[in-house]
Amino acid sequence: MQDFITHNEYLTGNRANSLINRKMIFRILGILLFIEGGLFLLCAGVSLCYQEHSYIYFLYSTLLAAAVGCVLLFLGRNAENKLSRRDGYCIVAFTWLLFTTFGMLPFYLSGEIPSVTDAFFETMSGFTTTGATILDDIESLSYGMLFWRSFSQWIGGLGIVFFTIAVLPIFGVGNQVLFSAEATGVTHDKIHPKISIMAQWLWTVYLLLTITETVLLMLGGMNLFDAVCHSFTTTATGGYSTKQDSVAYWNSPFIEYVIAIFMVLSGINFSLYFMCLKGKFFNLFKDDECRWFLMSVGIVTLLITVPLVMQNHYGWEEAFRKAFFQVASIHTSCGFATDDYNVWPHFTWMLLIYTMFAGGCTGSTGGGIKNMRLLILFRNMKNEFSRLIHPRAVLPVKVNQQALSLSTISTVNTFILLYLICIFVGWVALMFMGLELTESFGLVVSSLGNVGPGLGAYGPAFSWSALPDLAKWLLSFMMLIGRLELFGILLMFSPGFWHKR
Repeated sequence: MQDFITHNEYLTGNRANSLINRKMIFRILGILLFIEGGLFLLCAGVSLCYQEHSYIYFLYSTLLAAAVGCVLLFLGRNAENKLSRRDGYCIVAFTWLLFTTFGMLPFYLSGEIPSVTDAFFETMSGFTTTGATILDDIESLSYGMLFWRSFSQWIGGLGIVFFTIAVLPIFGVGNQVLFSAEATGVTHDKIHPKISIMAQWLWTVYLLLTITETVLLMLGGMNLFDAVCHSFTTTATGGYSTKQDSVAYWNSPFIEYVIAIFMVLSGINFSLYFMCLKGKFFNLFKDDECRWFLMSVGIVTLLITVPLVMQNHYGWEEAFRKAFFQVASIHTSCGFATDDYNVWPHFTWMLLIYTMFAGGCTGSTGGGIKNMRLLILFRNMKNEFSRLIHPRAVLPVKVNQQALSLSTISTVNTFILLYLICIFVGWVALMFMGLELTESFGLVVSSLGNVGPGLGAYGPAFSWSALPDLAKWLLSFMMLIGRLELFGILLMFSPGFWHKR
């Protein structure tokens, strides 16, 4: 009788004592693969517009994604319409892996990136908006493939699952769970009670930034294709360019300023822009994290501008422009480049490494630790000094005039410690593979922070093609855990996640 009940519960989708709702996970993953197939069709349309044969590889990829999607939907039939937090973490992790695995197919099938390792690395770098590339001749790619590289970053900017919730609110009761599992940052600003409506508003802001930048870049001399692709990767703070020389190809101060400004705008919490659309403009300037971020960009830019003039003999305007662009690019984890900072004074490298760590703001497309965490850490340290003088004083850590709970502060401290541990482990692993100390450090910090350029031979003037295959797989993993903020992926390696209630 017990065997019959268990078998019957399995057939009806009731997971009984199982911790994971496997059928619902299969069902959602199947739907998401169909959506990725639809994205391939859009890229196939771009190839057809340019009369390229590469459209056929997007069609092949669409068919493969649809076939696997059908299998997953079949496995997910009669699923229980409920998602737990564990289910949410599983869906988000497997979605990013599936999207990357199928997303690399156009590159690989077309032979434009003939190595599985390189194709996977390039696609993971795209979806996680890292922007590191193994390509040494980007212009040799077809228009369809170039568009797919940029479009993958735009989709990954606010999150693959978050994109799906916005354009097709199909998950119903699981929207909140999935949003919490994928969204980055310390806290999540709910600008609307319904997650699907909030997703639509934030993606509307995202789209407006993209369209505005596209128009400005075209006014600066870019053609429509390049302007769209660079707007995709700027607002996503991804950094993929259609040119091997990146933004420096155009040698245009106007284009450099436009992209630099939009990189900074994309590094700010998108919820604040929504408030601006509702007429609450002062919220942007009252936000503690936003002010910390803008001050950081400004101070580091000025600190780099002076030595570029004094030691590298740049003109003042050129020095400011180069410094501002590179600081904006790295501070927001975008990864565009107009100058090789490896030839700058060495002390400027330390400032740029700080910006790699800091990243953008909570609720933005930027990577890194996030400025909110640094702000909380700094204010908590300040309070500790005050407690030495006034042991009995009650000194709460406040952000935006709100006192933070001890659990939030503890989570921030734990995250930063874990972030540093991941850097150390990755650093040692790369050196074990034969890479130099400085370059290993730059690669790990860049990958975990989703920045793009590293240091030395893997700086902004070079691709990462020379890396050993094992290093590319390791750095792909670092990109993924960095994009999903460590806990969501590393949690799944804990036996307790699968076996303990």
